Amino acid sequence: MKRNHCLVCGNSLFPEPILKLNNLPASAQKIPGPGELDKDTGCDLELCQCSGCALLQLNCEPVEYYRDVIRSCGFNDTIRRHRLKQYSDFIERFSLGGKKIIELGCGRGEFLELFNGFNVEAAGLEHSAALVEAARNNGLNVYQGFAADEGTSVKGAPYDAFVSFNYLEHLPDPNGHLRCIYRNLKDGGYGLISVPSFEYIAEKGRWYELVRDHLVYHTKGSLCFLLERNGFSVLECKRDNEDSILATVRKRVKLDGTKLKSAYEELRTKIRRFVEESTKNGGRIAVWGASHQSFALLATMGIADKIEFIVDSAPFKQNRFSPVSHIKIVPPEYLYEHPVETVIIIAPAYTGEICGIIKKNLDARVAAINKNEISILS
Repeated sequence: MKRNHCLVCGNSLFPEPILKLNNLPASAQKIPGPGELDKDTGCDLELCQCSGCALLQLNCEPVEYYRDVIRSCGFNDTIRRHRLKQYSDFIERFSLGGKKIIELGCGRGEFLELFNGFNVEAAGLEHSAALVEAARNNGLNVYQGFAADEGTSVKGAPYDAFVSFNYLEHLPDPNGHLRCIYRNLKDGGYGLISVPSFEYIAEKGRWYELVRDHLVYHTKGSLCFLLERNGFSVLECKRDNEDSILATVRKRVKLDGTKLKSAYEELRTKIRRFVEESTKNGGRIAVWGASHQSFALLATMGIADKIEFIVDSAPFKQNRFSPVSHIKIVPPEYLYEHPVETVIIIAPAYTGEICGIIKKNLDARVAAINKNEISILS
């Protein structure tokens, strides 16, 4: 079945494919035996691009074994040294000694095993029962399962860090997979993710690298977009071993609103106290400044019924009313003709200028709200 929408952002794919290939192998892993040739048929693939995030994806369904990590390439000394260097740099850079690290889609543990040379608590997650058994027989700590979506709990979580090597491109729901990782990672946790590089394929003209097993082909831009939209800050994204992209990420932590809430409560208390004192003996208060800051304060501080009017020199604001608090906005001349005992300036960028105008034309106490304080100026 053909897909018409992007697997990452959901936008429509461009109608015309980037490339059409006919009669390709329907799977990279299912190699027919002598008695299976009559059942072996090819498939047609279309490489399409998302009109929104520019992701490249094959317009087809995933292979049936997409959750399993089958590494058919030889695990030679070059790959081994390269991965060991990556692990060493990763652990040292983010002080992960003694911390918990999980590999998502670890296969039989070819890469996971390399963590044995480091002071970390390493675990793996693999969908295939046979591969899990093989890894456990090799003394590795591997759990059977699949990081499907945000609701999936991973045994041993939360983890301090994760690694994922050439796995994300197989998945029909990469957003769900990454949200699962996010949920099972400690706040501020780190990760290493590698995927095949489409930039490499395009530069070298290697169309024959396209295989149905890989549903998507990332550029650095599309990979960063995917990671960022699922809660990760991309610390670094670069070409790795020429044909892959390696991203170093950190779980984005929700901003702490405690300080803002405290500032709100603190200013509310100060303003209400000032207004109460200023009106105790029949004093009247006006506000100068019909700005968005003024409107927000008057709507939320519980003082609107104590304010006579709002002064503003902009003609288009005059004879209108402040949103929510519904206080009339008047020109400066109105203040001079209807003087009040106290004027509160709520116009941070123009406080000094407005204070000078008031003192020149009116005998009133002047205060200003700025930097979460209400200060008496004269």
